[in-house]
Amino acid sequence: MDFGDISARGLVLLGCGKMGSALLQGWLSQGLPAAAVHVIDPAPSDWVLAQGVHVNAALPDDPAVVLVAVKPQMMGAALPRLQAFGGGATLMVSVAAGTRIAAFEAVFGAATPIVRTMPNTPAAVGRGITAICGNAMATAAHLAIAETLMSAVGQVVRLDGEHQMDAVTAVSGSGPAYVFHLIEALAAAGAAQGLPADMAMQLARATVCGAGELAWRAPESAAQLRVNVTSPGGTTAAALAVLMDPDTGFPALLARAVQAATDRGRELGA
Repeated sequence: MDFGDISARGLVLLGCGKMGSALLQGWLSQGLPAAAVHVIDPAPSDWVLAQGVHVNAALPDDPAVVLVAVKPQMMGAALPRLQAFGGGATLMVSVAAGTRIAAFEAVFGAATPIVRTMPNTPAAVGRGITAICGNAMATAAHLAIAETLMSAVGQVVRLDGEHQMDAVTAVSGSGPAYVFHLIEALAAAGAAQGLPADMAMQLARATVCGAGELAWRAPESAAQLRVNVTSPGGTTAAALAVLMDPDTGFPALLARAVQAATDRGRELGA
């Protein structure tokens, strides 16, 4: 991966928890020099300290990128330290959920190029997906830099604008929790039919993970993969008649769930 100007000018990583560490691991494994990374974190892990990056040390005068990976509630205390990098040639990239571009412009100035991203937790295993969008000062080159950085932990999609971010949060940001709950519910349903609870959980977990891997690798659409598993009049068809009911099945349930998450995202960002 070509990190270009970042290798020469440096990257400041504000916050190195789970997401920050996943990104750092991806960058280092894909060729970003450890010496180019400057981590700011109040409690860096032993892993971070062992990577050869600068930790809580003096920052470069003109870093290519400042990437903000702290929790939204910590933003107010953390950002002022970086305010001097605003309005210049430094690109600000945010992975902070629910924090709108306007909040960063209020700190760094509207002349600062800012890219907001929404990754999800499968980034921890390199299988995340991240949506990105920029402010008026973010050029195609800035978006390309952000895409390079976020692709270290999975796929990247570009949005038409920030107005789509709440829907992204509801689908892919919160989506892993929906899948984890599916595993819980499927295991509970198996136990209700007489399986030992631990076996039901093993079956449910392996089934969801295996189906996800098949969906990832197969050239067919999800709809076609579903058809491939469904024999007319068989057991899968009987189950799908319940799950695909337009009023009480998955379509209506997930539509309500994603709507609720989208609405909440708008409320939090207001």
